[in-house]
Amino acid sequence: MSEDTEAVDVIVVGAGLAGIACAYRLALAGRSVVLVERGTTAGSKNVSGGRLYTYALEAVEPGLTRAAPFERAVVREQIVMMDDDRSMTVSLAGPPAAAGDLPASVTVLRSRFDAWFADRAEAAGVMLATGIRVDSLLIEDGRVVGIMAGGEEMRAGVVVAADGVNSFLAREAGLVGELSAHAVGIGVKEVIALDAATIEDRFGVGPGEGAATLMLGCTAGVHGGAFLYTNSGSVSLGIVVSPDQMTASGTTTHGMLQALKAHPALRPLIAGGTTLEYAAHLVREDGWRGVPKRLARGGFLVTGEAAGFVLNLGYTVRGMDLALVSGVAAAEAIVAGGDLETAYRAALDRSGLPATMRAADGYADLMGIERLYRTYPGLVLDVVQSMFTVDARAPRPLRTQVRAAMRANHVPLRAVLRDGLVGVRSI
Repeated sequence: MSEDTEAVDVIVVGAGLAGIACAYRLALAGRSVVLVERGTTAGSKNVSGGRLYTYALEAVEPGLTRAAPFERAVVREQIVMMDDDRSMTVSLAGPPAAAGDLPASVTVLRSRFDAWFADRAEAAGVMLATGIRVDSLLIEDGRVVGIMAGGEEMRAGVVVAADGVNSFLAREAGLVGELSAHAVGIGVKEVIALDAATIEDRFGVGPGEGAATLMLGCTAGVHGGAFLYTNSGSVSLGIVVSPDQMTASGTTTHGMLQALKAHPALRPLIAGGTTLEYAAHLVREDGWRGVPKRLARGGFLVTGEAAGFVLNLGYTVRGMDLALVSGVAAAEAIVAGGDLETAYRAALDRSGLPATMRAADGYADLMGIERLYRTYPGLVLDVVQSMFTVDARAPRPLRTQVRAAMRANHVPLRAVLRDGLVGVRSI
């Protein structure tokens, strides 16, 4: 590469997991890389629930999980169905699923984890430039040749946009349009300090072990849900909801989160805790349907959440693992050379990411059933409460209890059948 025309091989914009993974792999392959981050440190602007699937970290570099500063290995999976004051928990506990002797998933705190990951990338040769806001792409003769930041040109053979959910660089490159309200959720999260022994006692886990909990019916009828993850000395509690429905409901994400903290199912778990961190973030919710038809153009490609690589399956949310995998694929495409779009698609296919997202494509229809948030949690809780109610009267057949609950919740049988058909087709 001639120094007169290009200062570095690659500029990666955004020091989240996708950006760091891409830069790291490029440096390991001998490429010169500048990783540009708007925040003062890597991870300072990154928000997520905090669960990472370790297969993706191993895809970046084998053995990386052992060195990573994760919080706890997830050994308990929980789904909680709630209404205003009741709840029912389905819990799966036991020896954690593992690949080799590594836990299948771990909890992380992004500010700590991302800073460590960026340090690893720097040690591999990546130049990390923080506190820099990118203003625009630098385009010459239809090809992206760099970026403009602070009025100065930064030139590179390839620019990688890993700038998050609402990527202005991908828009400027003509790969994506404006995000619609139905394509995203608004997420808010609190990190609440609790000592390790208290966490282990309340969640029924051992030292170094943790729980991952997803909740439904806690969003005042608005499309959305909540999560709770255990860290070493804290828990991460958050809620993600539809922005347009939230506005119409007259409530706020902050109000929903505070109501959730006061719920009888949650209050004992976080009692005595102190809020360490509060953050908000947009979250992609359109799955494979939101991935752009083109992921690259001359001198430019998009990766991570900027490319829509996020899955909300209801029982689990996958963002961090897909970010890492897509970042690795982006690096492989750049190293391969030739047409970026072709090389990138081939690398993604090898990773299994598109197949994973396509297999879950129908979940968007399932999660779009409004009664999941407004009606079904209360209906299910009514049926279960009726099943466990014992008095002097003869017990009613279960089908009678279900019909009574449907009438009480104003749910006709045809609606249940219609939603059931959507659900079957979705999975």
